[in-house]
Amino acid sequence: MERIWLKNYPPGVPAEIDPTLYSSLVAMLDESFHAHRGKDAFVCMGKTVTYDELESSSRALGAWLQNAGLKKGARVAIMLPNILQNPIAMFGALRAGMTVVNVNPLYTPRELEFQLKDSGAEAIVVLENFAHNLADVIARTSIKHVIVASMGDLLGIVKGTIVNLVVRRVKKMVPPYSLPGAHRFNQALAVGGTLTLHKPTLGPDDIAFLQYTGGTTGVSKGAILSHRNVVANTLQANAWLEPALMREPRVDQLFMVAALPLYHIFALTACALMCVRLGGICLLIPNPRDIRSLIGELSKYPVNFFPAVNTLFNALLNHADFGKIDWSHLKSAVGGGMAVQQSVAERWLQATGKPIIEAYGLSETSPGLTANRCDITEWTGTIGYPFPSTDIEILDADDKEVPLGEAGEICARGPQVMVGYWNRPDETTKVMTADGFFRTGDIGIMDEKGQVKIVDRKKDMISVSGFKVFPNEVEDVAMMQGAVAECAAVGVPDQHSGEAVKLYAVKKSPELTDAELRHFMHGKLAGYKMPKYIEFRDELPKTNVGKILRRALRDGA
Repeated sequence: MERIWLKNYPPGVPAEIDPTLYSSLVAMLDESFHAHRGKDAFVCMGKTVTYDELESSSRALGAWLQNAGLKKGARVAIMLPNILQNPIAMFGALRAGMTVVNVNPLYTPRELEFQLKDSGAEAIVVLENFAHNLADVIARTSIKHVIVASMGDLLGIVKGTIVNLVVRRVKKMVPPYSLPGAHRFNQALAVGGTLTLHKPTLGPDDIAFLQYTGGTTGVSKGAILSHRNVVANTLQANAWLEPALMREPRVDQLFMVAALPLYHIFALTACALMCVRLGGICLLIPNPRDIRSLIGELSKYPVNFFPAVNTLFNALLNHADFGKIDWSHLKSAVGGGMAVQQSVAERWLQATGKPIIEAYGLSETSPGLTANRCDITEWTGTIGYPFPSTDIEILDADDKEVPLGEAGEICARGPQVMVGYWNRPDETTKVMTADGFFRTGDIGIMDEKGQVKIVDRKKDMISVSGFKVFPNEVEDVAMMQGAVAECAAVGVPDQHSGEAVKLYAVKKSPELTDAELRHFMHGKLAGYKMPKYIEFRDELPKTNVGKILRRALRDGA
């Protein structure tokens, strides 16, 4: 189709970016390490790592991984919250020519085992707080090398010792575990520092990340993101935000906040990669759910760029200490991961003087596809315009483009769209059109300006604070209990998280209670996947061939 949106682009935003500007993501990282040496790069818990230190530490870790026998393309899992070890481990694995597999640290053993086995990861960097879950499943995976990090690793001898003492002994946040042969993070850095990193030959088609997502079915799949994919999307996001970032008053170094976890694709690109590309400094927040502590951290710094999900914007606005943050340096707040609610957007604008720029994307698209202009002055109710070098089409069930203003599936094509799903060519085929468009599973309309608005969801995915929950997975765990005849999980509106999981179930045994079912499911699903509501029914609505109608349950809720 004609790119009707281009004439509505902000001044200075190009129609195209050049995804060949860097041969690989590593080439982009190396350029930034050299160009910004001496500057601060990441800060966490009051400790700062400079670009020089980021370069040397990631080089050391990469050399350690190579020395352990890992070859180019080997998968390295990273199971860390937002702490300084995270970018060091990520960039180290990438610079060694390996593929990063981001793992949610809050995964249960069952979830962790699946992802490690599916990805074929051979090494993992894990925070000791979660090492017990790894210990439960490691024998059934391909993991051969384990690096265990602790919260205090990079905080200096005195502060690090105190932090580790509090985490381990006072708060008792490190359950006992046994991982024979595991290496400590600082030990790996020290040994790696004596070794040589052999620079692999990397090209745009090499795999940078396996980013796990639900796609259109209930089985989690690894979206293959090439170096070209993530370079392209970093450049696209950079180009789109440039007018806001260059707005007066200019700053010597952009200050960004990573309150969203870096294992989530939104934060990975919008925070970690954008930060390094721009030579900025990124504040890492290990636990954004502790709003009081988050506000305390935000109050210390001149925040210029703040990506978040609707849930977090809302939680901040509702906290009594929100007024302590000085937002006068804010250039852009970007909302992604889930829909931004009008009430939240309006309150944020009133409180900070800057609008929330709502963006849209998926793990399969690295993630950015569209965004509102950075110069909007009010909530638009749309997901904005397609990024540079991105085509968006609204297609019907026969893959024919619908007229402007009519609803259809949002489909996207561009250099940020994944290569496919890891070891699942059949699933890849399902989500790609014959001419290379990715089917997002979201139903939307495009107006005469080229703005896109989401109006419905084709797939049954549930979005809890921007994290995807697959109904099949919740239902499978519930059915394991034995006293459930059939069930269906759906997303229902929730004031705090956008959506919450509701489980409808039919009992085999009349004695089964809500509490018993919850107790059984607890520990088998990450907290955000657990049903917030359980409703027992005598029967569930079905199609004439017996398929449970989740949509009817969702609409009824």
